[in-house]
Amino acid sequence: MQKRIIRIIMNVDNRTSYQSLFKQLGILPLQSHYIFSLMMYMAKNRELFVINANVHNFRTRSHNDLHLPNTNLSVFQKGVYFFGVKIFNNLPTDLKQTSLNIYKFQKVLKKFLLDNSFYSLEEYFNWKENVSS
Repeated sequence: MQKRIIRIIMNVDNRTSYQSLFKQLGILPLQSHYIFSLMMYMAKNRELFVINANVHNFRTRSHNDLHLPNTNLSVFQKGVYFFGVKIFNNLPTDLKQTSLNIYKFQKVLKKFLLDNSFYSLEEYFNWKENVSS
């Protein structure tokens, strides 16, 4: 529906790439907007989440990532807390470090999402593979 509205606004045909249109209009695709909203919630409620460095004393690559709780319940795994941690940990390292300054994080995150225009969460979780290729 979002793509159809953009097609009407910009008066383009079906074969035109939507990624450039989203960037041109400064609009996030629906899944990117979901990621943006969830990450802003995480940044504003940082005290609700535990960092891996607080869970164990080992200095690993992911010691500054948020701790992903162990769970077997799919209801919890689809929830805001669990899924938010997974999405946050998949952000670029420099972007995660700016999350302590909410206003800067908001700007940098929106730019990152506009530049990449993720149409699905699977595409978001695989973006690092596409960058290194």
